[in-house]
Amino acid sequence: MAHSLNDHAVNSSETIRPNRPDLSTDAIRTAKEDLAACFRMAARNGFEEGICNHFSAVVPGHDDLFLVNPYGYAFRELTASKLLICDFNGNVIDGDGAPEATAFYIHAEIHRRLPRAKVAFHTHMPYATALSMTDGPPMIWAGQTALKFYGRTAVDENYNGLALDYAEGARIAGTVGDADIVFLKHHGVLVLAPTIAEAWDDLYYLERAAEVQVLAMSTGRTVSPVDPAIAEAAYRQMREGDAESARAHLAAIRRQLDAEEPQYRH
Repeated sequence: MAHSLNDHAVNSSETIRPNRPDLSTDAIRTAKEDLAACFRMAARNGFEEGICNHFSAVVPGHDDLFLVNPYGYAFRELTASKLLICDFNGNVIDGDGAPEATAFYIHAEIHRRLPRAKVAFHTHMPYATALSMTDGPPMIWAGQTALKFYGRTAVDENYNGLALDYAEGARIAGTVGDADIVFLKHHGVLVLAPTIAEAWDDLYYLERAAEVQVLAMSTGRTVSPVDPAIAEAAYRQMREGDAESARAHLAAIRRQLDAEEPQYRH
């Protein structure tokens, strides 16, 4: 299912910038470690699908570059040093290998066209993806965890096959609007955020919300949504401390990995 970017008409990883930027800053190193931690914990939670899914983050201090996982690696194999730095034209500026083709075309256009989306996580995680395959809006807004996303979702209704060119990446980016969560019909989900911590927090709780909704639906009983006024109020309560909670959540997964899989930092 996956396609290396080198199989498509985009500049290869051998293209080198004549004026290579400084990519050895502490901020970039921290971003790489944070992103590697998210890959590892996503694998532990069953959010990955083989070698096909991808996370990206704009490089701190370089709004025209982004971090992304290389083609051919499962999430559980990734480390900070394995991550690639690419520009929006398909050049690999730092790292060995190339991104998976759909990773490049989706994430380059998201970051190029939506500057607020500093981080983009794309998965086919099972419960959220299952809801993308159903008729009507994916979320029923019946569970408290789901209310974290109330008013923050969009649906790309027009599945168009694999994103193997700039046009399809641009089309997907154009469906986002003001949303942070995009259900890609028949495909999966995109989580967009200003920080790696907030992207991880949303990804984790989105799948948990989807899981309990699928379980509730599987009973065959009516799943009743929360009153819209209460749903909006609960969403606002959650958003007040969301950024700090997300930072604590990322710190917690890093502590777990430091104790059990410290190689993610290498």
